[in-house]
Amino acid sequence: MSSTQSLHSLAFRVMRLCRPTFHVETPLRFDPCDLVVGEDLFDSPSADTRLLRVNSASFDSSPADLTYRNRFLLRDDSDAMGVPGLLILPQSFGAIYLGETFCSYISINNSSNFEVRDIIIKSEIQTERQRILLLDTTKAPVESIRAGGRYDFIVEHDVKELGAHTLVCTALYYDGDAERKYLPQYFKFMVSNPLSVRTKDTTFLETCLENNTKSNLFMDQVEFEPAPRWSATILKADAHHSEKGGFTSEIFKPPVLIRSGGGIYNYLYALKMSSTPSKGEGNNVLGKLQITWRTNLGEPGRLQTQQIIGNATMRKEIDLRAVQVPPVIMLEKPFTVHLSLTNLIGKKLGPFEVSILSLNGSKEEKDVMISGLQMMNLPEVEAFESLEFQLNLICAKHGVQKISGITVFDTIEKKTHEPMADVEIFVDSDL
Repeated sequence: MSSTQSLHSLAFRVMRLCRPTFHVETPLRFDPCDLVVGEDLFDSPSADTRLLRVNSASFDSSPADLTYRNRFLLRDDSDAMGVPGLLILPQSFGAIYLGETFCSYISINNSSNFEVRDIIIKSEIQTERQRILLLDTTKAPVESIRAGGRYDFIVEHDVKELGAHTLVCTALYYDGDAERKYLPQYFKFMVSNPLSVRTKDTTFLETCLENNTKSNLFMDQVEFEPAPRWSATILKADAHHSEKGGFTSEIFKPPVLIRSGGGIYNYLYALKMSSTPSKGEGNNVLGKLQITWRTNLGEPGRLQTQQIIGNATMRKEIDLRAVQVPPVIMLEKPFTVHLSLTNLIGKKLGPFEVSILSLNGSKEEKDVMISGLQMMNLPEVEAFESLEFQLNLICAKHGVQKISGITVFDTIEKKTHEPMADVEIFVDSDL
């Protein structure tokens, strides 16, 4: 890009706009009296305040003192914080997090000795999924930029995706020789997650019991027996303050009354999936209810429900993702991508074959291809384990490209899993 840019009269300069930070002075300052009498001397009401004035005066220096021998002395109480009130502008591009607003100050400079005219400027953000146009002056081009002058503008974008982002700035203009030129420049940055959120396979089961009889029912016991691959916890509302801490309530638990003629009562259970699903149970079987009750005269009743089936859930068997991509990728030169293959189910999977397929499933040539053998064999992966491996790739086009179509084929089950999510890269040319 440097050789191409030297042929252009214009060049983009990008500065991120973000709030400044406080300037903190280190080391912190100290009170000169602490060197003589200690910091707890004046905690006593009987301490002589004249001693403070004497010691402070002995350490004072005139404004003409150029030795800076008292530069660490505490002259004001607010100096103890080490914050003098100065603000520092960002010295680097900094980290950008999901949910923030990316704001950038962009300046296009004319470094030539002649004027450029009719400049069409475009600025856009490219992610793995989409392109967002931030600025387009096609309908109202910049008339001219004088020699040594510049044109400035500000762009904003609400960051809603993780991963690699590319700020693409382009300019189409007439130089001093009336030649039409096109200048593209790319500025890459990563968007990280500001919060680490951990979730578990949890679902909620709500049970509604309705009394269809003509007499009241007193529920002695309502228990949910989960399937072997689930664990269940009943969720209850906070007890009334008069019922807390009573010894009687721990021994005798009054039954739940469901009134006759359509009375209802709801139970809520939190279900958590275990890490080793049972082979004998169906994927959607949650468990069953055991219910016991008594009528007005104490006549018992008991009911066991059929197996409760949950909603069908599509769970991925494997997860393939890129762990590390080289920061610099050159045109038509091999580079190595570190990948991770994770087994998400409770049985052994594999062996596997890794290749790059196109959208229609064929192995036709793409802009980013495997360097060397077009298929890599991987061994079996144990249940809930991961396997890291390296894949050598090569790119045939420069600019912003995508690593796409990396697919895993299970040679035992004869099944092709979902391809890895596209990874955007920038390929530079060494010309």
